[in-house]
Amino acid sequence: MDVKTKMRPQILLFGDSITEQSFTSGGWGAALADTYSRKADVIVRGYGGYNTRWALFLLHHIFAMDNKSAPVATTIFFGANDAVLPGRNSEKQHVPVEEYRDNLRKIVQHLQAIAPTMIIALITPPPIDEEGRMEFARSLYGENSMKLPERTNEVAGVYAKQCIELAKDMGINSIDLWSKMQETDGWQKTFLSDGLHLTPEGNAVVHKEVVRVFSEAGLSAEDMPHDFPHHSKIDGKNPEKAFRVQCS
Repeated sequence: MDVKTKMRPQILLFGDSITEQSFTSGGWGAALADTYSRKADVIVRGYGGYNTRWALFLLHHIFAMDNKSAPVATTIFFGANDAVLPGRNSEKQHVPVEEYRDNLRKIVQHLQAIAPTMIIALITPPPIDEEGRMEFARSLYGENSMKLPERTNEVAGVYAKQCIELAKDMGINSIDLWSKMQETDGWQKTFLSDGLHLTPEGNAVVHKEVVRVFSEAGLSAEDMPHDFPHHSKIDGKNPEKAFRVQCS
């Protein structure tokens, strides 16, 4: 990367509420911004409740067909809403798994058409703690809460599998969050706050995995220059020299 570049590269996070909430306290997006501080700008484009079908309507608004403004890396984090069960609460969000996979393909193809060198990482939906979802519903609605969970871990796993397989077919990066979280005993309460959304510990898992994937793909924060001279490089008696070298 040219140290004389005046604009920071951009990393864009595209997804549903788990992405939208990623800049809350302890969020994985905020942690990512800290990791790439003064090296890349992390931009959040998360939309609570959205599925991949609705995400397609946003592509040309978020990712303009202009390579000059394209992010260097993008996470695509959908599936939790696509996997809502038909006939249950929130069924309007349901997207059949075959369409989910095809929608992800369309999103990836759009990004690749804009910038073939863009690092793209597909993230699977997280696992589902069904009892946790029921507890959350009862805390909100009491006796009027849903009688059956609107999501199941088994079905979320089906969508996660399709996400991973698509990434392999397209030769892009992926993060199997559904499997990764379930490697830890007690993942239900450790990583999930309401059976679906992430605790700070769950956010930490996502952050670690995204940093790993980006670093392996050649976007290691440690190897990237600061956008302007580090203070240690500035001579107090002749500050112009440092800025002239890096910013000319």
